[in-house]
Amino acid sequence: MTFGLLARLYIPAQVMVVTFLMAEWTGSYALGGAVCTAMTIGHAIAGPVRGRAADRSSVAKVLVVSGAGQSVGFAAMIATAAWADAAMWWLMLPVALATGLSAPPLGQVTRSMWPMIATGRAREAAYAVEATIGELLYVVGPMLAAFAVAAWGAPAALVACAVWAVVGPALFASALWRAGIRGGLGGGSRGSAGSLVRTPGFLTLLCFFCLIAGALISVDVLLVGWARGRGEPQLAGVLAGVWAVGSLVGGLVMGGFPRHRLWARAGVTALGLCALVPVLPPISGGSPWAVGLILLIGGSAVAPLLTAANNRLADLAPVDRRGEAFGWMSTAGQGGAALASPLVGALLDGSGPAGAGAGIAGMAVVAFAVVLLHLRRSGPVSPVAEVVEKTADRRGHAVDDLPR
Repeated sequence: MTFGLLARLYIPAQVMVVTFLMAEWTGSYALGGAVCTAMTIGHAIAGPVRGRAADRSSVAKVLVVSGAGQSVGFAAMIATAAWADAAMWWLMLPVALATGLSAPPLGQVTRSMWPMIATGRAREAAYAVEATIGELLYVVGPMLAAFAVAAWGAPAALVACAVWAVVGPALFASALWRAGIRGGLGGGSRGSAGSLVRTPGFLTLLCFFCLIAGALISVDVLLVGWARGRGEPQLAGVLAGVWAVGSLVGGLVMGGFPRHRLWARAGVTALGLCALVPVLPPISGGSPWAVGLILLIGGSAVAPLLTAANNRLADLAPVDRRGEAFGWMSTAGQGGAALASPLVGALLDGSGPAGAGAGIAGMAVVAFAVVLLHLRRSGPVSPVAEVVEKTADRRGHAVDDLPR
């Protein structure tokens, strides 16, 4: 868990850093959103492909090779912004796409491991701990990125992301290797037949991930635009950290509550994002204290929401295809970010922070409606690992002796 979380240190910072880079280079948030869209499209394509590779081949090799590839992509983005004229901003689109295509499957590998280690309440606790501690990344990552941009500029901050894209996955791969996990997460199986999209409830859950991820990731873009407009770019990192602290506290308090409260956690998250709109300019003066207080309170539902959603997906996915399933989840999330980034960037340019906040809140409200539809259609789901374990106990066989 430690190395899996450290490996993801640069991920919460990359959208913010790329947005700063494009704003400094071209002066437009909309163009920055377009470049982030290209990068997230690459992430979306890579998600299930990398997850399937992690299920069927060496996890360590997949992490190291893809991490090195993404580092090269970040370096190419820095070079493009340094040497090309701002009028040729479109050159950044294929570079950003290639950078996203090289993204290592850090999140899906980590989340696919917990059902292999624990079942029942223990597994739920593992997801809760990971989601809660993971919020520390959203405290440290954006703050380091914002301060690096303020002190040395966006190119230097992106250099740091490039370095960690190599170091982080390599450390995680080393930890997996030392733990004896040297093959695939699927135990050498080629995977069960059929499309995961046909699994009951899987498609609606992906739609939920798409919408809620787009809303949550776009908050960073909103904070960048608002803070830069005030002439205090470091404030974006501070408030992103406040939001993550709220999520951290919420995860510690609510992480052990029943996971079937997914709808309630989605509703509270949407309510928190809606409350942010009235305190942003031009509706109000945009007091940092008011914005920070709402982010602190509203963020308390984020980690519990991610815990419940990850548990739900682990229950729906076949045992030997969880890496691929979480890859599809990553694809859905990146797809949501790809749709939301240019929208929020355009709203920032045209309507100011309050307009961008209204767009983000609207996505969260629709996500809440989708999760209600998902729960209505799919109903309760029994964890696969627990069903297999109970069957093994009744028959007097070890779990590993049962056919998949």
